[in-house]
Amino acid sequence: MNIARKLAVLAVLSLLLVLAACGGGNNENDNAADNGGDDTQSGKGTISIGMNNWAENIAVSNMWKIILEERGYDVKLTPVEKAILYEGLQSGDLDIGMEVWLPHTDAPFYKKYKEDIVWRDIWYKGTDLALVVPSYMEDINSIEDLNANKEKFESEIIGIDPGSSIMGLTEEVIKEYNLDFELVSSSEPTMMAELQNKIENKEPIVVTLWKPHWAFSKMDLKLLEDPKNIYGDSENISYATRKGLEEDFPKVVKWFDNFILNDQQLGSLMAAINEAESEQAGAQKWVDNHQDLIKKWVGEAE
Repeated sequence: MNIARKLAVLAVLSLLLVLAACGGGNNENDNAADNGGDDTQSGKGTISIGMNNWAENIAVSNMWKIILEERGYDVKLTPVEKAILYEGLQSGDLDIGMEVWLPHTDAPFYKKYKEDIVWRDIWYKGTDLALVVPSYMEDINSIEDLNANKEKFESEIIGIDPGSSIMGLTEEVIKEYNLDFELVSSSEPTMMAELQNKIENKEPIVVTLWKPHWAFSKMDLKLLEDPKNIYGDSENISYATRKGLEEDFPKVVKWFDNFILNDQQLGSLMAAINEAESEQAGAQKWVDNHQDLIKKWVGEAE
């Protein structure tokens, strides 16, 4: 081969290498689109989950992080308050919000963001919001019993994060029942630590709490009757996504739509996390022990 022909061949090879390098610049979501929307192929991308500081939210968010990462996705859990969660889904800074309580608790958020995010399938049915006391407080059975016993509680209701839906409803409860009580903001871990401490010493305490929650499997508690139904009827928990997520990650959205937990399954997941050294370790243990259930969600069951 003469020098001219060699140079021509080298030029062609160089051009092919450049074209190949340029062709490899597609992002993960483009690869999924090239595969007919099948995001189970290589180059699966990153999914961000907004996680607010509630036990069941922490539980299912960590569970899904493990499930998705075992299937090749990168998952980022972003701690947020409820208001920031919806703002993040609207702006596209977050992909998934795991916990939407409807039709009552998150109704203000639904009304505000109804057209801006995608409201998806239910994964837990039959919630409760309530004021809760230890069962040994036998003479306290209704919200209406609180004022007559306010000294026992030092006129305080121990709550969670300010701005959360249950805190707003509890402020309404205080107003509608004319309770001579102060609603003390804290966080769920702080509230639970105070509740456990009081129960160990058999002391009075009233807290804002909800079902599902691991506390009901570990402590003897009772929900106070709400004759005026301020906290509303039983609700369902669903998830929400940013617009466009189904187009970017169709398989993941399908898996999440298949996802559902009953009270026992969710309770065992929350308990596993609460008893473990870390949230990730507890979620991993539960995932390892519930592979048959998970494979049904992701379409891998035989």
